[in-house]
Amino acid sequence: IQMDASIHRWFSDSKTSLHLAIDNATGIIVGGYFDKQETLLGYYNVYKQILEKYGIPAKFLTDNRTIFNYTNSKMKDDSKDVLTQFGYACKILGTSIETSSVSQYKGQIERANGTFQGRLVNELRTAGIDNIDDANAYLLDVFIPDFNNRFAMNLNNFISVMDDSPSEEKINLTLAIISSRKFDNGSSISYNNVKYQAYDENDKLVCFKPKTDCLVIKSFDNN
Repeated sequence: IQMDASIHRWFSDSKTSLHLAIDNATGIIVGGYFDKQETLLGYYNVYKQILEKYGIPAKFLTDNRTIFNYTNSKMKDDSKDVLTQFGYACKILGTSIETSSVSQYKGQIERANGTFQGRLVNELRTAGIDNIDDANAYLLDVFIPDFNNRFAMNLNNFISVMDDSPSEEKINLTLAIISSRKFDNGSSISYNNVKYQAYDENDKLVCFKPKTDCLVIKSFDNN
């Protein structure tokens, strides 16, 4: 699966990022998602669409920008470490990741982005769409199915290397954001500017020594 994000004025004067994935063998657009910028959430949504509709892909080929090369980022926040977070999900499900900065190596997704910029922008404008929610709905319900019917090959003519789709529960728990935290002197941690404490099954407070390490796992559905 070739995957990339294209920043463009897709449906308004403000630029948004279209996360897109195309199957290397058939040319089928297997996932697409608009976000305000190139984000982990954008790639997770694309991955979720692939998992639900097609199964677990063998490999992702992506760009080698900062979003997938966290060592170049000045913001050392593990929740924004896309390569680690996305890479963890891929490792759990058995999908490998390969990155490249050579555009010719990702020729299909580059051409798809160009085609989308030429066609999708006009269709969104004609449909009167000016917000990201409606744009995502139009993308998945109208544009991608029509695009695949016009330009993609028949999936049944190819031997699939994808594994069966995982359960909804496994997808939800695997496409997660995992963050490390330390307990403070009050046996609490801070996450997204909110304080949390741990309780056992009897609603009894569980106390930890200060600076004890823990992991916070936020599932795809934000629990």
